[in-house]
Amino acid sequence: MVDMKLDELVPDFVQPPRPNGIVLEGDTVRLEPLDAANHGESLFAANALDKDGQNWTYLPYGPFENVDQYSAWLRSQQDLNDPCFFAIVRLSDNRAIGVASYLRIKPADGSIEVGHINYSPLLQRTLQGTEAMYLMMRWAFENGYRRYEWKCNALNLRSRQAAQRLGLSYEGVFRQATVSKGRNRNTAWFAAIDSEWGALETCFAAYLSPDNIGKDGRPLKPLSKLTRPLLYKVDNLDFSCLN
Repeated sequence: MVDMKLDELVPDFVQPPRPNGIVLEGDTVRLEPLDAANHGESLFAANALDKDGQNWTYLPYGPFENVDQYSAWLRSQQDLNDPCFFAIVRLSDNRAIGVASYLRIKPADGSIEVGHINYSPLLQRTLQGTEAMYLMMRWAFENGYRRYEWKCNALNLRSRQAAQRLGLSYEGVFRQATVSKGRNRNTAWFAAIDSEWGALETCFAAYLSPDNIGKDGRPLKPLSKLTRPLLYKVDNLDFSCLN
């Protein structure tokens, strides 16, 4: 009889809730359900600071020529259950300066993905941008999700670096996964799992702490240095069955 291996049991697993309608409050940002009427003009103006439109390169939509066109697209997305879009509002001036969403939400498996991330230049490389991602990850794990995913075009180096900076481990590339804007897309996969969250949250707390902010307003210790030791190494996988 062949000795068949089985994965561990998942005892007492309770399906987590869906994120629709929630508001995530942080110290510097608030994530609230996307609403074209409330957020359209602010988001369009913030995105317009990206003069060469590079933010739209790896997204399957955009750029948008005017605020009416952009607001129409927002309206087509704002009431969807999956993806579930949020506007990222900067608390210092109550201005929407970016968007992100949960998607591929699978409560039965405890899996959820973060995506459709579009940070305007006002949000890029800021503590507010990092806190927004922290709030989304924290909500997922605190509400019982087991797996938190990030996927991007394999050519999108900035997105790949951002995922690992946030503590999501690289899991490989799905070749010819989709067609986007008429071009082939190979998709790189990253994820964090619930057993890693405690250590990751400690990293975020240290990074976002006032003690980590220098006199110039910049972090003293990069988040990547805190999270890098926690990244799962593919070499840990047992490929002996291939020999």
